[in-house]
Amino acid sequence: MGLRWLFVFFHLLLFCLLPVLGSADAQGMQTYIVQLRPREAGSSGDQAMLASKMHWHLSFLEKSVPWEGEEKRPSSRLLYSYHTVFDGFAAQLSEEEAAALRELPGVASVRADRRVELHTTYSYKFLGLNFCPTGAWARSGFGGGTIIGVLDTGVWPENPSFDDRGMPPVPARWQGVCQGGEHFNATNCNRKLIGARFYSKGHRANYPTNPSDAVSLMEYVSPRDAHGHGTHTASTAAGASVAGASVLGVGAGEARGVAPAAHVAAYKVCWFNGCYSSDILAGMDDAVRDGVDVLSLSLGGFPIPLFEDSIAIGSFRATLRGVSVVCAAGNNGPSPSSVANEAPWVITVGAATLDRRFPAYVRLGNGRILYGESMYPGKVDLKNGGKELELVYAAGGTREEMYCIKGALPAAAFAGKMVVCDRGITGRADKGEAVKEAGGAAMILANSEINQQEDSVDAHVLPSTLIGYREAVELKNYISSTQRPVAKIVFGGTRIGRARAPAVALFSARGPSLTNPSVLKPDVIAPGVNIIAAWPGNLGPSGLEDDGRRSNFTVLSGTSMACPHVSGIAALIRSAHPSWSPAMIRSAIMTTADVTDRQGKPIMDGDGGKADAYAMGAGHVNPARAVDPGLVYDIDPADYVTHLCTLGYTHMEIFKISHAGVNCTAVLQRNAGFSLNYPSMSVAFKTNATSAVLQRTVTNVGTPNSTYTAHVAAPHGVKVRVSPTALTFSEFGEKKSFRVTLDAPAPRDNAEGYLVWKQSGGQGKHRVRSPIAVTWVVD
Repeated sequence: MGLRWLFVFFHLLLFCLLPVLGSADAQGMQTYIVQLRPREAGSSGDQAMLASKMHWHLSFLEKSVPWEGEEKRPSSRLLYSYHTVFDGFAAQLSEEEAAALRELPGVASVRADRRVELHTTYSYKFLGLNFCPTGAWARSGFGGGTIIGVLDTGVWPENPSFDDRGMPPVPARWQGVCQGGEHFNATNCNRKLIGARFYSKGHRANYPTNPSDAVSLMEYVSPRDAHGHGTHTASTAAGASVAGASVLGVGAGEARGVAPAAHVAAYKVCWFNGCYSSDILAGMDDAVRDGVDVLSLSLGGFPIPLFEDSIAIGSFRATLRGVSVVCAAGNNGPSPSSVANEAPWVITVGAATLDRRFPAYVRLGNGRILYGESMYPGKVDLKNGGKELELVYAAGGTREEMYCIKGALPAAAFAGKMVVCDRGITGRADKGEAVKEAGGAAMILANSEINQQEDSVDAHVLPSTLIGYREAVELKNYISSTQRPVAKIVFGGTRIGRARAPAVALFSARGPSLTNPSVLKPDVIAPGVNIIAAWPGNLGPSGLEDDGRRSNFTVLSGTSMACPHVSGIAALIRSAHPSWSPAMIRSAIMTTADVTDRQGKPIMDGDGGKADAYAMGAGHVNPARAVDPGLVYDIDPADYVTHLCTLGYTHMEIFKISHAGVNCTAVLQRNAGFSLNYPSMSVAFKTNATSAVLQRTVTNVGTPNSTYTAHVAAPHGVKVRVSPTALTFSEFGEKKSFRVTLDAPAPRDNAEGYLVWKQSGGQGKHRVRSPIAVTWVVD
């Protein structure tokens, strides 16, 4: 989100045409991430130890990279030396040198760098965050004292969302810095934005150039955000209160982050061409050492094995140090098993809709009215929508014309008309710019069959609206059957509370997990469609290079937008319960999630029927309940290793994740019948398997002398038994275990149910819900 493909293409072309200035890439090099086996070392806070590790890392390069004179020493190939979330380094190597490194004693793995993609004036109100004295904000002090580290495209520090008026002092434990660079210095940080760093070595290794040359045309060589994505996500998580926020007058309200008193640290790891694992690991490494409480990563790719996933590997060590890691599930939905960032130690977040709409109706010449949505902020007669215009759609033209590719629209055919553009290939806002350049007066963006009724809006550069697939079919039929088709767009402003919500966004990635079906992913869903949040001052609200308008806020959609909502909730819980582990925080978020919408009806999967657990996980986040969950499912970090053993991971694969040796045979013998103490319950029956037993333990974080009783809705065709059926706690912090037995006599389609522990008696306000998902897999 926030990167416009034509803009990127232009600069990619520019990079290809520029000479490579002494780049190792010109000699067949590429970036590799090298993981080392542990060795004896001092405290992680010991600067001498850090220097010692650097020398240790360099020693491996000296053994595998030939010397080529003083100016091309092996040390010149080193990009990063990792110390905290990863033991190893990143370097530029040839294939032969990488192969030589793999053979050295002490080297655990050598893998090529991997590129991943970047995956609010109202959303905090939709989440029920308010000034009620018993609400989540009051109970948590608005997230005061916590630090959220945001790994993204950087930050625009002058945005009012990062004003520090009323903020508490910077925590004494904070060890971070405000790194200077292009148009950024230490004075840009304050008590809200307490730290900022940038990481470009992996990016430059793949797109080498002179910092003062091509990069500065589209990037700031500093923590400053050139694309807006990082500014948007950081303000969503912890932005300050900004009265009268809007996108050039549209969607007006008071902007406020989910944890408005939390501190923000920005780690710029993403650039115009994406985010490289080597830069991401460096950002995570520093963030954990700096002292963040929550790591927010609105980025990722397709699901890959955990032992090859740098985010999963880095987040494992972060979790060991008590840091909650929150990741976007990805935008590859609605395909099954498309969910990314599926490690069981991270919180994986899908996207959902709000009940806020921006109606922009299409009134056809035949009197029919088609529903659409738009955030076009120009001056248009909202009641009448301006004059009626002739419709044009290039049904018999080229593919480029149908998709409104820039430069493909002949002005003679499109000037002064309302142009219909098929969605796809280029960005939505890019199509509007293409129509405007061809002299078009307005645009109707038509969803394709794959987009269905999905309604992500944009701040277009000309009067425009987005219509769903059903409306697109009717519109095109009208055009093809009418001699002179005409229409007008009638803008309806901002409407709240009339639409069913939340619903799972069509693009939100789905489970079951491809690499780990015994853990249900995504974990939860959160607001991720048409989210208004902070925007940098160098870009117009459409994000287009030629958009000369300026706004402190704009609208974006994606699981990237959902992720920081949950990062903010994690900060609220951490502030209310500073001793809780990351697993307890995740449990509180999951077991209190809603499975019904604001109308009390089941959450829908777009317009496609009731959402299942593979689309919404445990449900839609509810921060007011999450800060007071009653019971939580805690996980000892060592249990993640045992879990990996149950998945059949090898000794070396587990080492790549945990940085520790393990004998799975001995571990499984000591933990017979082990199941990970996860808040959701997922069973993948293999061929001929008809029964499964899950062990769970809950910790009482509510009132003492309380009793909870089990209420079960079994998945279709599956018999579920819970033993015992009641849990009584006499003390705060007391733990109780129970067993869930599932019997499935015959394979069938995926099925789901739930287990709810309901508190009994006069204090029976807590309901601790766990979804139960069952799949059948072929060996």
